[in-house]
Amino acid sequence: MNAEQRYTFFAQLQANNPQPSTELEYTSPFELLVAVLLSAQATDISVNKGTRRLFLIANTPAAIVHLGEEGVRPYIQHIGLYRTKGKHLQETCRILLDQHQGKVPRTREALEALPGVGRKTANVILNTAFGEATIAVDTHIFRVSNRTGLAPGKDVLAVEKSLMKRIPKEFIQDAHHWLILHGRYICKARNPACDQCIVEPLCSYRFKTHTGRIRGAI
Repeated sequence: MNAEQRYTFFAQLQANNPQPSTELEYTSPFELLVAVLLSAQATDISVNKGTRRLFLIANTPAAIVHLGEEGVRPYIQHIGLYRTKGKHLQETCRILLDQHQGKVPRTREALEALPGVGRKTANVILNTAFGEATIAVDTHIFRVSNRTGLAPGKDVLAVEKSLMKRIPKEFIQDAHHWLILHGRYICKARNPACDQCIVEPLCSYRFKTHTGRIRGAI
């Protein structure tokens, strides 16, 4: 996909969804951090189901620590890996209180030092909570980037670096959300909805499929 096609790609996504946002529910950087930490290998729907109830009684680091792992468990036990996530959440809240005055830090290094927070989670926080131009490459973005030819790469870091170079500057802030939503609802792993895709004319998958060189999904 050349530079002109990439511009058109994102212009189409923007026209279709001018103000994209995460489907995780939150009202503060801390609530977003908790939601993203819980979302690993889980759906946003399942996370929202738990945090809606949890945040009514505990939506600060101090309140989460006060509840403890046992107190938090009823709100998150339907979420995959909840025991590990519950432990990480407690440890993260203690670090926020001890080292950051209870605030979510705004640097990648400080975020990645929190238990359960990796590069992808840090990028989500930096982008969504603090408005920085970052791309959190999850399974959806990885698939869309490779399948469409937008930014092919063998691993998530390679795709992230490629996207940061290839996405036009005027689209970089919202690109993370557009690509996730596109992968979640249109460019799905199995049976992508190409007939509903607004960027289908630009897609490498379309051309490969039509010429018979590829069948199935990436």
